[in-house]
Order: sequence, then structure tokens, then C-alpha cells
Amino acid sequence: MSKRIVILGAGESGVGSAILAQKNGADVFVSDFGKIKEKYKRELNKHKIIWEEGKHSQQLILNANEIIKSPGIPEKVKIVRSAMELGIPVISEIEYAGRYTDAFKICITGSNGKTTTTMLTYHILKNAGLNVGLAGNVGKSFAQQVAEKNYDYYVIEISSFQLDGMYDFKADVAVLMNITPDHLDRYDGMKGYTNSKFRIIQNQTKNDYFIYCSDDEVTMSEVPKREIKAKKLPFSLNQETENGAYRKERTLIIKYKSNELTMSIHDLALKGQHNMYNSMAAGIASQVVKIRKEEIRESLSNFHGVEHRLEPVLKVHGIEFINDSKATNVNSTWYALESISNNLIWIAGGIDKGNDYSIIDDLVRKKVKAIICLGKDNSKIHKAFSNVVETIIDVESASEAVKAAYYLARKGDSVLLSPACASFDLFDNYEDRGNQFKQAVRDL
Repeated sequence: MSKRIVILGAGESGVGSAILAQKNGADVFVSDFGKIKEKYKRELNKHKIIWEEGKHSQQLILNANEIIKSPGIPEKVKIVRSAMELGIPVISEIEYAGRYTDAFKICITGSNGKTTTTMLTYHILKNAGLNVGLAGNVGKSFAQQVAEKNYDYYVIEISSFQLDGMYDFKADVAVLMNITPDHLDRYDGMKGYTNSKFRIIQNQTKNDYFIYCSDDEVTMSEVPKREIKAKKLPFSLNQETENGAYRKERTLIIKYKSNELTMSIHDLALKGQHNMYNSMAAGIASQVVKIRKEEIRESLSNFHGVEHRLEPVLKVHGIEFINDSKATNVNSTWYALESISNNLIWIAGGIDKGNDYSIIDDLVRKKVKAIICLGKDNSKIHKAFSNVVETIIDVESASEAVKAAYYLARKGDSVLLSPACASFDLFDNYEDRGNQFKQAVRDL
């Protein structure tokens, strides 16, 4: 009798999981409480996979041997709680797909920088000629690639939500960029969120690698407390390390065993302090898989940045528009504000995830001329900055936000979309928010 696998959520990860489960001979059913996008319906129909939308039918779900849950669905959702109470295992796509590949896996997590580091690491491996797939929060579904491709390596961006559903999965290289307050609305404060991030190292052995930022306060408060079997490779802008990466004056030094790469920070394609961290982490991961120094150096110098992350859009009458829609927490917005020297019109807002805006108070005071709140409930932003910035206005569309910013800005100013919040009140996701912003700028 075939195993019954139920997939909750019919997005990229859910549909990919369904395809892999079917390939493995399972009886597969896909359920999405919302509306399934047409492209995913076509994919499910092509594979003759049964699905439903707009509901979760208990009788079709709670008879599963195993449930694969999309990362966006919280564990507190009723159908998930019911499954757990019945003892049905609820796992993530990453956990499920990991069972069916022997590929070498570089797994990257963190509150900020994980997408850029993932893309940069993939860029280095791809340029070096390795047979490598890009998966997780970026690229195509990990599960679908395992079903349809035959990669030797995967570079996988893993969110805390995906880590929560990981049990036996193991990263050959685990990269933890940093831990700053994020998703506190879904976790029981920082402790739960921190524990989730450290699941990246679970099941690692002495033959594996743990790459982490030794400048990050939360990470470094946890490392001594944890049983870490993997080889530890820290990276830092402030202190030298025997194995790992560090900055010495204007030079980055990336070392593993006897292999040492040096590179002027002026030659890095990605500028700014946060991108030095990203470049160091990607560089160490690439050294571990024995990429030649010349190839790492070349890739670090010719990489093009990630869409929706400090992405220059256009200059209109001397006003620069910058799309940082991927900044969905306050710390990420801190990096954006810190990296721009011009006077700013800042577009912020969306669904607050337990934000503490005090950490950007000084930067906002120094740089921001006006705040445009793009969200349905902007009360927290008003409360945080009403005594800091004179002009704070509310809008409910990207087009309104861009027009208001253009009106308030002067030649030489920058308009920065860096929301510090999730996008789901007005947009499908951060990509939709960023794309609507860019289109509105082009329409000026």
C-alpha cells in the first residue's frame, strides 16, 4: 500500500514536494486554504496530482502518513494542530527532499544577508564549473530539482520557518549570517527564534563545517553553549582568525588550512559593510569545496546584486529611487539607511513582526526628511518617529507612495523603499511590492 503524503500550501515548495512525492510512489494530495496561482494549478494538473483550494478538508488531510507543510503556514493553524495531535509527522520541504539526494549541501540562514550570500555562493560555484542547483527561499523548489535534476551540489537558502520542520536533514556546510529580532510575532520572543536558527547545525558531524559571524552578539552568546561537532569557521570585520575570514585594514583575508585568499575590499562587486560579511561567508564556503582562489576572487568582483535588495531603479530629475523591498525587518533597514549618504525620503510599513524601531532612531534622525507609510496600519511607525521626523504621511499603494516621495524630494535626494515589515497586507509578497514600486517609478 502506497504512503499517503499530504501537502499543505500550493506554492513553489508545496508543488515541488508534491511532484517529488508522486515520483516516489506516494498517494499525494495538495490542499491550499487560499487561492492557488494558475501556473501551479497547471503544474499539478500536468502531473495528475489531486488538489483543493479555498479550504482544508479534514477527511482528506488527517488520513496522511506524513504532511509536508509550506513554510508560510504557522504551526498554530487549526489543521496543523489537529494533525500533530493525531501524531502525524509534519515536516518541511527541505526535510523531505533531503532524503532523496546525496548531493553536497551548503545551507545558509540568518536574519539578514542570507539571500545575497546564497546567490553569491551559487555564482562562485557555477562560475567554477560545478554542477550546482540553487534552492530554498530562492531559485526553484529544492524538492522539484531533486525529482527532476541530478545536481552534485546545492546552495540552499533556509528560513527559520523551514528550519522548524527539519529533523533528520543535515547540512554539509551550515552558514549562519546573524541573528537579529525578526518574526517575533510567530516565535515566543528571541529565545524561540534563536533556537530555530541554530537548527541549521543539527545532525552535523566532525566532517562538516559551520560558518558564522563572530561579530554577531546573539550568535556569539550561543556558540559556547551549543554542542557543535562541525569544524568552526568564523568571519569577522574586527578580529583575525586562524581559519575563516577577516578584514585587515582595506583587505579581506579568507583562509582555510593552508589556502589563503587576499582581496582588496575596493575590488568587491558588492559595496558596504554588510556586503563584506556576505562576501566573506560565500568565500569561505567556496574554499571548503576547493574552488580555486582565482575563481573565487573573480566571482566576488563581478557578481551583480540581488533584485529587491538595495537595487537602484532610476534617477528622475536628480532624485535617486532605490528598491529595498526585501528588507522585511528593522535590522535589514538599518543596513540600507546606513549605506546611503544622501538625504532620504523613506518608504516604510506593512505587517509589523514585533519591530523595535529604536535601533534605527539615530539614523532616521540624521538622514530622513520624510517618512511615507505604505501599509494598512501605520500606527507603530507614527508612534516611533513622530518626534523625530516632521513629515509622516500614509498611503495604500506603491503608486501613491512614489508620487508622494517625488513631490517631497529635491534634486540630490534619494527615495528608499525599505519597509522593515512584511508585505502581505497590500501585496502578494516582497517581490510584488518591489515590482510595483519599480513600475511606479518608471511611470513618473
